[in-house]
Amino acid sequence: MKKISSDEILDQLEIMFPEAHCELIHESTFQLLIAVILSAQTTDASVNKVTPALFEKYPTANELARADLKDVENIIRNIGLYRNKAKNIIACAKELVENYDGEVPSNMKQLTSLSGVGRKTANVVMSVAFDIPAIAVDTHVERISKRLGLAKQQDSVLQVEVKLKRKLNRQRWNRAHHLFIFFGRYFCTAKNPKCSECPFIENCREKNKNPGHRKS
Repeated sequence: MKKISSDEILDQLEIMFPEAHCELIHESTFQLLIAVILSAQTTDASVNKVTPALFEKYPTANELARADLKDVENIIRNIGLYRNKAKNIIACAKELVENYDGEVPSNMKQLTSLSGVGRKTANVVMSVAFDIPAIAVDTHVERISKRLGLAKQQDSVLQVEVKLKRKLNRQRWNRAHHLFIFFGRYFCTAKNPKCSECPFIENCREKNKNPGHRKS
């Protein structure tokens, strides 16, 4: 079996998903930050259903910082963990106003100091909003990295991020994030992946777990 390089993986994914992009709807860096916080443990599609009303009423950090908690809860109540997320996004908005004049900072340390913001969220904002090379490891990126042998099954999310940064060309980090997500979301899904059509099947560590993996 020929070992496939990370560049070859990305080249193939570019062919499969040339339109890969951030699917969270937003019109500003602040709105992207809030949308990513809301997307934890839920789908981008679910977030996109609640953010239009949220951002219409609270388009900037200044407005959201003054928001009524119950009102925000009511607006986002259809997504998972909405009560905790409502508290976090209001607190985050207050911190932005108090510490950053309402603007979203662009570095990891400052971003992760904000309520509700972890490494994944910070990496998404750095990558999408500021075009700073970063790799955000969500469930899709983690699954694809492990299936294709770019990380080990027992690796933590942070270990996956470190390995991807080492193995992928830095200039391709931002695109890799979107390509892996699209591949994981629409092709190499957690359940019923399209193994019979997969160009990477011979390199997949889970190919023998799926009886329908062989190409016809």
